Amino acid sequence: MAERAIEVVGLQREFGKGFKAVDGIDLAVAPGEVYGFLGPNGAGKTTTVRMLVTLLRPTGGHALVAGHDVAREPAEVRRRIGVALQEAALDLLMTGRELMELQATLHGIPRKAVAARAADLIERVGLAQAGERRVGTYSGGMRRRLDLAMALIHAPEVLFLDEPTTGLDPTSRTTLWDEVRRLRDEGTTVFLTTQYLEEADQLADRVGIIDHGRIVAEGTPQALKAEVGRPHLDITLAGEGPDAEAAARAVAPYGELCATTPGAHVSLRVADGAAAMAPVVRALDDAGFAVEGIEVVRPTLDDVFAEKTGHRLEGAATAPAAVA
Repeated sequence: MAERAIEVVGLQREFGKGFKAVDGIDLAVAPGEVYGFLGPNGAGKTTTVRMLVTLLRPTGGHALVAGHDVAREPAEVRRRIGVALQEAALDLLMTGRELMELQATLHGIPRKAVAARAADLIERVGLAQAGERRVGTYSGGMRRRLDLAMALIHAPEVLFLDEPTTGLDPTSRTTLWDEVRRLRDEGTTVFLTTQYLEEADQLADRVGIIDHGRIVAEGTPQALKAEVGRPHLDITLAGEGPDAEAAARAVAPYGELCATTPGAHVSLRVADGAAAMAPVVRALDDAGFAVEGIEVVRPTLDDVFAEKTGHRLEGAATAPAAVA
C-alpha cells in the first residue's frame, strides 16, 4: 500500500474561462484514515471527489490515489477504489443478490468465490433477508446500503462515500456509521463527504473544510473545535429579576465572562468544562443567587465552519429525514 492513500498537490479544475471550481488545494490522507470533507453547495467538494475517482480530469496540479496518478493511471486507480455516490445507479429489476454477483464478476473475482463474497457483504450491510427481492422494492436506505456493499465487493484500498446518509432513517444511518467504523478498523481508507457536521464529528479522524474552491481549515475535529474556543457554562438564575451583572462578578474568578442577559442568564468561558460547575454554583450560592439550571456548552464543528467560512453550513443542524 502507498505511504499515503490520497495525496493531492495544487489540484485545480477550471470550467470555462476563469472560473475555478477547485483552486489549488493540497491534502494528504493516511492509509486507514477516515477523512471528512465538508463544504457548502458550490464550494468545490463534489468536483474534487469527481477528480479523485477519475470521473473528471484536473486542469492543474496532480493527485495520487492508492499510489497512482488519477490523470495518467485512471484504470489503476479504479481497480483500487470503491465509490458510493449520493445517487446510486441500480438496476431496479434485478435482485440484490444478482446485482452483487454481477458486480463481483465485473471486478474479476474468481467464479467459485462470487456467490460467497456477495452473500457475505449482503449480510454485512443488513440486507440478508432482502437479498432475493428486486431492488425496486427496496427503501431508500436499503438501496444506499446495497450500493455500499457493491462498492466493497473487491475489497478496495480507498472508499469514497458521497453524503452516504442523506435522507436516511435513523436505523439505516446507524448501520452505515457502524460499517464505516468497521472498515476503518480493518484498514480501509474512507474519504467521506457529508453535510451533517455531527456525522463528521463522530466518524472522521480528520476533517477538511473547502470553501470557494480552497481548503480553509483542516485538522482533527477536537483540534479544530479547540481553535474556536473553550467550553462555556450557560447559567440560568432563579427568582424574580436576578441581578445578572452581580452574578457575573461573583463567578468572574472561575473563568472568562462571555455574556449576560438582563435578568436571567450568565455565560462563562471555562478551561475545564464540567469540573468548573461545582465551584461556580457554590460561588453563586454564597453571593445569594439560586441557580435554576447550568449547562456545559462545547464548541461544535458548526462553530468551526462558521468561523472559517463566515456562514453556517446549510442544513447542518437538521436531522436526516426518514425514507419510506
